[in-house]
Amino acid sequence: MTQITASLIKELRESTGAGMMDCKQALNETNGNFEEATDWLRKKGIGKAAKKAGRTAAEGLIAISSDDNKSAIIEFNSETDFLAKGEKFQELSSTLAQYALEVNGDFEALSNFQCPKAGKVVTEVIKESVGEFGENVSLRRSAALSVSQGVVATYIHNATATNLGKIGVLVALESAGDKDKLLALGKQIAMHIAAAKPEALTRAEVNPELIERERAIFSEQAAASGKPAEIIEKMVEGRINKFYAEIVLPEQTFVIDGKISVGDAIKAAEKDIGAPVTIAGYELFVLGEGIEKEEDNFAEEVARAAGAA
Repeated sequence: MTQITASLIKELRESTGAGMMDCKQALNETNGNFEEATDWLRKKGIGKAAKKAGRTAAEGLIAISSDDNKSAIIEFNSETDFLAKGEKFQELSSTLAQYALEVNGDFEALSNFQCPKAGKVVTEVIKESVGEFGENVSLRRSAALSVSQGVVATYIHNATATNLGKIGVLVALESAGDKDKLLALGKQIAMHIAAAKPEALTRAEVNPELIERERAIFSEQAAASGKPAEIIEKMVEGRINKFYAEIVLPEQTFVIDGKISVGDAIKAAEKDIGAPVTIAGYELFVLGEGIEKEEDNFAEEVARAAGAA
């Protein structure tokens, strides 16, 4: 048996692109045989996964799973939209959303969730799927909402399949009223969120630095008018209130109606629902949001692949 040294592990890592611990395991499994260890990593898809892991994955799917009074949402990324349209990728996305539901949307718990069929944790399943899919894939985030009484409504925009798409929304509505009518209202509010993209549920949740920055801009603009200080102060507060109305969910103009606020729309619906309604929370996932995408020439990529074949 060849002695498994640090230098041998390092050499295998540089050759395959796999992680140190994976290389050590591969050498242990093959009694230190370098070529067999390389093949072992290839069979597991680990070498490919490590080499592809550095590539930007900004496509993929938002997936939602629901059960009674709880729903979960995940973002599962791929490098290409082509892969995201594939049946296997969609199946894995839906499965991950179901697991997220079981762990109440906790990302760390989801990453370490023991998959019943695979007998491995989610991170290992995803790592091995990279070799199968032929491109980098990654689980980016997860969340869940639940209510003690009421509903968690969901909405998928640009749906590619049931509960799979490019934008996903969860809305938790606490109420003792009619569930079917409450769910219909929740669906409308979820559609509004997808369109209007509120930044907070209440004014208190808005980042104070954002408000101060806007206040400074409004103050400078108002000062240029030459009006008295007390008038300027009222002008600035008016602009701040208008700003809140643009980003705080209940204060936004309801896109379904186009006339009244979301809060007023809820109040108007309460009579039909038969009880007060409170928005307990919401989640909005937009695919690839905040990921800096790499620009690549597809023709050149094909040419490189052909040359390497």
